Amino acid sequence: MRIKEIVATPVAFHDPPLLNATGVHEPWALRTIVEVVTDEGLTGVGETYGDRAHLDKVRAAGRELVGLDPYALHAAHARVAASVGDEVVTDQHGLTGAGSNQKTVDAVYSPFEVALLDIQGKAAGRPVADLLGGAVRSAVPYSAYLFYKWAGHPGQSDDRFGAALDPDGVVAQARLFVEEYGFTSIKLKGGVFAPEKEIEAIRALRDAFPDLPLRLDPNAAWTPETSMRVGEALAGTLEYLEDPAPGIEGMAEVAPKVPMPLATNMCVVTHEHLPPAIARGAIGVLLTDHHYWGGLVRSAHVASLCETFGIGLSMHSNSHLGVSLAAMTHLAATIGNLNHACDTHTPWQDGQDVVVPGALRFEGGAVPVPDGPGLGIEIDRDALARMHEQYQRCGLQRRDDTSYMRRFHPTFEPKKGHW
Repeated sequence: MRIKEIVATPVAFHDPPLLNATGVHEPWALRTIVEVVTDEGLTGVGETYGDRAHLDKVRAAGRELVGLDPYALHAAHARVAASVGDEVVTDQHGLTGAGSNQKTVDAVYSPFEVALLDIQGKAAGRPVADLLGGAVRSAVPYSAYLFYKWAGHPGQSDDRFGAALDPDGVVAQARLFVEEYGFTSIKLKGGVFAPEKEIEAIRALRDAFPDLPLRLDPNAAWTPETSMRVGEALAGTLEYLEDPAPGIEGMAEVAPKVPMPLATNMCVVTHEHLPPAIARGAIGVLLTDHHYWGGLVRSAHVASLCETFGIGLSMHSNSHLGVSLAAMTHLAATIGNLNHACDTHTPWQDGQDVVVPGALRFEGGAVPVPDGPGLGIEIDRDALARMHEQYQRCGLQRRDDTSYMRRFHPTFEPKKGHW
């Protein structure tokens, strides 16, 4: 069996005005659906970022994979690395973590690896989780991912989620998500308002949900001194505090001075960051993300390293569709030391997807592992075509939260180590 063809289809779907330390989400989120077709008629699917520069790299790398055996994952990674060369991506697809050549290579490689594992699973008649060593849980818990947000995009109608600009709005959003999805843990994206206001929001969530684990993620918007102050103020309230201060150095300064673990998806985002972070005791929880850690197999290797050094695990989420949710679920199902619920943006999709309904669902805040062969999902061709047309019409080429915010607040500056 050989790879016959690779098709990368960029798509766009509606995104609410979610606020964060770098600005606000634009009306459209961009993704790319990658399909790998074999000469034996099997097709595997992966998902990645939709920014134009990344899409160009994915298409260029895909041309180098034609003719390869779908089981040759190491060779595929080498060919992708050769295609990318020594480039370091500066456009982070809306992410705010550090960039590196390794991260760039792994981000381009990841959707191909997921698609190849999908093919392998279909050929064997087994779920991808079985290819990763077998599931240790039948369903993967996810967390309600809350955002401060406007009621709607300026000039458009209010969306069904409503505004969340104060503690009452945040609690109302949490109630909606818990009622609809059954989430049993809650995360708030912070770094938007002054730390005192975000402390108030967390305390309001604690009052409303006394039994649910809570997390706060200000995306490195605070100084180490402020991070310590907030950590002390929320002692006994937070499951973990995610990326309060910038960089491994800032996190290492804060970690021994606060009563809860520090988590990250910003200062440790590729393999070269692990040794200094571990040596300095900068983090207690790593949020893995197969989109930039090089796929499912390489992410599983990182999980083993974390177990060796006593680092807890969760999973990071960016705006994504069901192909990513399926891949995340298969991976998370196999990681025994994944001891915190995963992040997901699925509620913010509000039913938009390229996956045929049925294979992915939430039960009590968890997604049962699809039991079909491969990823266990099927692409909805009509939805894919519709979202591709939306991509062509929306006019966006890259995610840029800061520029969009400046349309309405011209003096806005991204917050990093600001408060």
